[in-house]
Amino acid sequence: MSKRTWIFFFATLLFIGLASTCREGKSDNGDRPEAGVVLTLDSLVKRVAIRSSTMGQIFNAHVILPESYYLDTTPLFYPVVYLLHGYGGHFDDWFSRVPELVDYATSYNYIIVTPEGLTNSWYFDSPLDSNSTFRTYISQDVPAYIDDFFRTKPGPQSRAITGLSMGGHGALSIGLRHPEWFGAAGSMSGVLYLPDVVGQFELEKHLGDPVADSLRWQGYSVLNLIDSVRTVPQLIIDCGTDDFLIQANRRVHDTLLVRNFPHTYIERPGGHAWNYWSEAVAYQLQYFARYFGNGR
Repeated sequence: MSKRTWIFFFATLLFIGLASTCREGKSDNGDRPEAGVVLTLDSLVKRVAIRSSTMGQIFNAHVILPESYYLDTTPLFYPVVYLLHGYGGHFDDWFSRVPELVDYATSYNYIIVTPEGLTNSWYFDSPLDSNSTFRTYISQDVPAYIDDFFRTKPGPQSRAITGLSMGGHGALSIGLRHPEWFGAAGSMSGVLYLPDVVGQFELEKHLGDPVADSLRWQGYSVLNLIDSVRTVPQLIIDCGTDDFLIQANRRVHDTLLVRNFPHTYIERPGGHAWNYWSEAVAYQLQYFARYFGNGR
């Protein structure tokens, strides 16, 4: 870990302690910040406030810039990777757990964004809760804001999205549904077949009764979405062999093979835990760098 990463790691821990009231889009004093507010944690790390066009709320995100963002005499424009957190988490989880993200952004010369998905949004536009439209927020509002406020390259060829667990479900769902926004998508230990987790993770509030509404549960699952699309973005899927979700991930892999959709599939020893995801994200960020043409 570089000196810069260690400095950012401790700064992040301090920030989290000071900003415990800032979760779910709240500012330090408990009030909602104005959309567009940019707070600087480090010269290359920003906390931004992004308004949802459909929920009428403002949520936080972290933005990590590569060192070249300010160093080059001729301003450059950058690809963006959107990194989604898991169930029970928040936008700052990735930074507190994987401070090396600061180094990855510089090594691969692109921007990394970690938006808020609340503890249990599942990144749905919920058919039962009109106040939970996080698919629209993540696929439209967040990229539009990032493109407005930062020097980004336009088009799906310059955007990728991935996440862990709930975020893996969200990233693949959004990538499959919105190829006009994201040219590449990934998942780490993703919940890719929702009926497998009935009774867990508060999915019923979004999808209804798992028996009476079983078709809805299946229709919102990545496994079934694959059968409803004609093309897919560039895909990378990673799951540990000891993960309770491994069978669904294997089924997604098999379905992609049957449909002759190109993808990268990885299985490694490990479970549903941060020590696995901290390694998985390194593979995925390298994969996206190659997709963008910035691999080294």
